[in-house]
Amino acid sequence: MTPNISNKLLAVYKTLQKTYGPQGWWPADTPFETIVGAILTQNTAWANVEKAISNLKMAGVLSAEKMRRIDLKKLARLIRPAGYYNIKAKRLKNFISFFYSKYNGSIGNLSSENPEKLRKALLSVNGIGPETCDSIMLYALGKRIFVIDAYTKRIFSRHSFFKASADYHAIQKYFMDNLPKNIKLYNEYHALVVRLAKDFCRTKPACDKCPLVII
Repeated sequence: MTPNISNKLLAVYKTLQKTYGPQGWWPADTPFETIVGAILTQNTAWANVEKAISNLKMAGVLSAEKMRRIDLKKLARLIRPAGYYNIKAKRLKNFISFFYSKYNGSIGNLSSENPEKLRKALLSVNGIGPETCDSIMLYALGKRIFVIDAYTKRIFSRHSFFKASADYHAIQKYFMDNLPKNIKLYNEYHALVVRLAKDFCRTKPACDKCPLVII
């Protein structure tokens, strides 16, 4: 841990925490719902995912077993609000097949897997990339891993913590090497970063109003 970098990252966190308060991520009733949400939220706004999740709940298919049995086309229709619904329906089915073949459809089995093996296994599923994988691990399964997304790269490269060209794993290592190894901190930090990006650090940023202007 590099003290100067660590102090700066914690200063950002404390400023955002003071500005926004607890974010309560990930909004879901069950770990499985969190996993479904992580897959559906690819390339779409969370409001659209909520509509798709609501459809799945109303249809009574928001469980691994029900989703395993549902027809692919019907699943696609239900998740239509999330966009790319045919692709995402296949991705959900890919995960379900993996979930049953490797872990007998048990969240307990999935959660008890060694984190390194689990991450490698999740990344082997067609349609699950690093961000989705790590969101599942952190928010659904409580694994100690820092989630990186485009918002994280945008904010922290603009503040010169690292270059905008840095890749996912380099940025993830940067945070995990310089923050206390704490699941709750990782959870809240990422959620706060997303909130800041949506409010201020947009493509056309509102830097003069940003709470990080003092950092």
